[in-house]
Amino acid sequence: MPLKPTADLITAARAEHRALAAFNVITLEHAEAIAAAAETAGTPIILQISENAVKFHHGRLAPIARAAAGVAAAAAVDIALHLDHVEDPGLLRQAADHGFSSVMFDGSHLDYAANVRATRAAAEWAHERGLWLEAELGRVGGKDGEAPLSAHAPGARTDPGEAHAFVTATGVDALAVAVGSSHAMTDRSAALDHDLIARLRDAVAVPLVLHGSSGVPDTELARAVAAGVVKVNIGTALNIAFTGAVREYLEQAPASAVDPREYLVSARENMVKTAAHFIGVLG
Repeated sequence: MPLKPTADLITAARAEHRALAAFNVITLEHAEAIAAAAETAGTPIILQISENAVKFHHGRLAPIARAAAGVAAAAAVDIALHLDHVEDPGLLRQAADHGFSSVMFDGSHLDYAANVRATRAAAEWAHERGLWLEAELGRVGGKDGEAPLSAHAPGARTDPGEAHAFVTATGVDALAVAVGSSHAMTDRSAALDHDLIARLRDAVAVPLVLHGSSGVPDTELARAVAAGVVKVNIGTALNIAFTGAVREYLEQAPASAVDPREYLVSARENMVKTAAHFIGVLG
């Protein structure tokens, strides 16, 4: 099917009081697994490619974007393509030329005033080209190999009043909020602040996004959706499934086994199971 606009999928999910799963794509196998899980569930999803994934592919956006778009075109469900955690303005400006209908511009490493200025400029540029723009306020932490940030650290959690001012000043279409999750968690022990999620939902008119969802238990994710989260980002859980399957195969395989397809099949199948699980949790 043709790529669908992220805005349309988010609007539908919000109206139906459910959340849309947004899965990070690093390899072609990631994209194939995510699409297969979505087809089994019969539900739309988002394929998202991060700035870090682009760096892994030698800084070239086009090849991985075209691969993901090709998988989406062959799928039997609606899929949108999203460019995630963009800090480089040059990469942002490539989005419209490679099938992306949305971008997450990440100015969360900046102080508040600088974040507002940079995000407002990014939103204006995106809207001129019909792109939906997500931003982040607060510190989710755990990105780029940094240690997970304590959810109780000063300034870590998103303040509802500041969120309202930020959305008003920047004109963004969605807001990623820090409510207790962290990027790159390899266990599912994060405890979310559900009261804060509800207050943020009431403070801003745009959909809320949860980053670092791989480390959030199923019950916590379900409660977050009930409280108002509309887009849920999942990446590390797929990588755990991928790497676990490859490691298991190589530990058991004879030294003569050299065909990567033999273990990539297992890796892809394991990611299908993981993606299907999260899709089911999000309803």
